[in-house]
Amino acid sequence: MVTATASGEVTATGRRKTAVARVRVKSGTGQIVVNGRPIDEYFPAIKDRMQVSGVLAHVGHASDVDVRIRVDGGGSAGQAGACRLGVARALKALDGETGETAEALRAEGMLTRDGRMKERKKYGLRGARRGTQFSKR
Repeated sequence: MVTATASGEVTATGRRKTAVARVRVKSGTGQIVVNGRPIDEYFPAIKDRMQVSGVLAHVGHASDVDVRIRVDGGGSAGQAGACRLGVARALKALDGETGETAEALRAEGMLTRDGRMKERKKYGLRGARRGTQFSKR
């Protein structure tokens, strides 16, 4: 879901695994805040930081928009993926649906929701697919 406010702020939602990220993007100085903390502090792993900030760098908005993210659920990789999708959707709405930003994001696969989820455990098995160990005696 993507909405725009009268103050020029765009909100979007991103999901990955069990994580949900609510993203707010507005024009500013390039500051990224996740759950009230700077992105470097919230995502200590470089790969997670690059997933989020890579979207901004890919379309050339790394220094001219401020991003506030509220994310919960899942682990660090799922949260980073959810943030990535939310930021991409917000940038698409900020620049307009038919702009070149949307095309660039679509070409890199940044607007596609990753539908892979954990498979449920089945009865009679020890996990989703693993059975019990066979015993001859």
